[in-house]
Amino acid sequence: MPAIDLESAAREVARLLDGVTENRLDDPTPCADVSVAALLDHLMGLSLAFTLAARKITPPGGGPGPGAAGAERLDPQWRTLLPRRLDELVESWRDPKAWEGMTEAGGVTMPAEQMAVVALDELVLHGWDLARATDQPFTCSPADTAAVLAFTSASAVPEQAAAREGLFGSVVEVAQDAPPFDRALGFAGRDPAWTPKSA
Repeated sequence: MPAIDLESAAREVARLLDGVTENRLDDPTPCADVSVAALLDHLMGLSLAFTLAARKITPPGGGPGPGAAGAERLDPQWRTLLPRRLDELVESWRDPKAWEGMTEAGGVTMPAEQMAVVALDELVLHGWDLARATDQPFTCSPADTAAVLAFTSASAVPEQAAAREGLFGSVVEVAQDAPPFDRALGFAGRDPAWTPKSA
């Protein structure tokens, strides 16, 4: 049985889509200089990239890398396509073979079991980004929170500074007795108190 199941995180992202109205697409998100539309395009790209990673398929050119997303690239059919891609992502990582050997996403190669954790981290953090940007509540399961906290805290140590660059912003100080998810956000360079008005 795979150690991580992406369904809860993917379902939460899909749930948020109904609350994304057309007039919010140009709004800011917790990701600096990234609009809601650009964030949606990134979610479109990462869901496909990590599905291909699970299937051990390398797209031509290695696929989109960090920073490749943009509002102008967002498919007009995103409301239909993104939930479908999220479903495919969940199913692809339920195949035991997905967890074997090495795989690649966005031009980065690593052990498949580590890639699954990165996929979960991306879904959870960008799900929270989307929720905050569109004034919606966000829920993360305890198991997913623990996995993301472990991943983001490990990336925050000085020895990981080079690997962290381009993945997360500077660590945001959060109280040590803060809820685990808030601490995970801080390690990922996000302010748990962020709102569109503070952008």
